[in-house]
Amino acid sequence: MSHVARCTPAAVAVLSLSLLAACGKKETAPPAPPPPTVSVITVSQAAVPVTDELPGRVEAFRVAQVRARTPGIVLKREFEEGSDVKAGQVLFRIDPAEFRAGFASAEAAVQKAEANLAQANLREKRYKPLLAAQAVSQQEYDDAVTAQKQAAADLATAKAARQTAGLTLGYATVTAPIAGRVGRALVTEGALVGEGEATPMALVQQLDPIYVTVTQSATELQQLRQALASGRLKSVGSEAARVTLMLETGEPYQAAGKLLFSDASVDESTGTVSLRAQFPNPKRALLPGMYVRARLEQGIDEAAITVPQQAIVRGAEGASVMIVGADNKVIAQPVKAEASMDNKWIVSEGLKGGERIIVEGFQKAKPGSPVTPQAWQPAQGGSQAAPAAKGA
Repeated sequence: MSHVARCTPAAVAVLSLSLLAACGKKETAPPAPPPPTVSVITVSQAAVPVTDELPGRVEAFRVAQVRARTPGIVLKREFEEGSDVKAGQVLFRIDPAEFRAGFASAEAAVQKAEANLAQANLREKRYKPLLAAQAVSQQEYDDAVTAQKQAAADLATAKAARQTAGLTLGYATVTAPIAGRVGRALVTEGALVGEGEATPMALVQQLDPIYVTVTQSATELQQLRQALASGRLKSVGSEAARVTLMLETGEPYQAAGKLLFSDASVDESTGTVSLRAQFPNPKRALLPGMYVRARLEQGIDEAAITVPQQAIVRGAEGASVMIVGADNKVIAQPVKAEASMDNKWIVSEGLKGGERIIVEGFQKAKPGSPVTPQAWQPAQGGSQAAPAAKGA
């Protein structure tokens, strides 16, 4: 006999409640989060000065070695070491006693020669009318004329000797040949100088303006000339070429200089070419021998693309930027950025202009994912761009 299950009203009620409870536990999927917001800029082409950052040394504008031009004992030093002196200012005094005596002797010789010449002139004047009257012979008159010429020559010799003695006496007072800053004294009072050679006594250097000599690779110079010849870069012109300095402390030098010339030959040992720039130096902040780095304007890239430094992502495979496409999806674009412009990079390859690149919000943006772009607002008080310089 088979058993037939019967559903009582109570069982049906329990089953209905269970089904309702199961339906109540089913949840709907949450809505997708909105695309992250990123800050972007639209890159464009612009004219940018292209510079090379080159090592260099500071050199004095003019250098004069103060030497003893006559032998003697140094009596006194008339300058303060390390001070600025004017051209012609007295620096040393050498004992002039011997030179004064020599000058006095030469002066006496001149006076004697003048007296002899006066006597010879008078004799020639007396003999001339006597010769006409045949009171003296022709030989006697000729002797008088010869004596007159001899006396004139003796006077000229005596005057030359006096001039030499005067120069020697003047050399006892050693003066600065140029205006500039004098260094330490190389001799002291009581020293014997000028005996057999022109003894160095001090060094005067003109420091305003001042030179900076830098060296550039001959290969880089050739590449620059090829870029100028092809029209990729525009020349700034020799007169407009500006040079700025970075001091050894890392601080910029306030005044800009100008390029004067470049060597016509290449150093065989280093493969470099020397270039010289001139800078104003009124405060004597630049001193000879200082090491500096010079930023030299050598051309203008009229179609350069610059991006903020934080927009460049550098990894093992190189540099890249994040581009926001027309559909607001992120694209990773490899670029080449080797030149800097203060707080920007010059992108030479990878961008053409018009692209929207991400400047802030990299952490929220992934290639292929959508984003919400907004215009990037740079921080207030940022430094202005300096001419482009090759990065390390």
